[in-house]
Amino acid sequence: MTQTINIQDIKAKIRTFILNNFPRARQKSFSDEDLLLGNNIIDSMGILEIVTFIESEFVITVDDEEFMPENFQSIAHIANFVQSKRSN
Repeated sequence: MTQTINIQDIKAKIRTFILNNFPRARQKSFSDEDLLLGNNIIDSMGILEIVTFIESEFVITVDDEEFMPENFQSIAHIANFVQSKRSN
């Protein structure tokens, strides 16, 4: 059974990963709802890095059909996606 983790902890881990790996993220103030690509916090290659991170950190698999912008547009969207994958 998958260990339970709350949405705030998921968001915090994703935010920490982004801040540690994307220099532009450290230069801006942004909320969990702000668009990561649209606000130039990360680039398209960064999305791939985030996918690799969440697969490893949260023990999930992102299927090809799930690799869509709405799942990865903000920290909040990524966290909701992770939580839904972990509850399935």
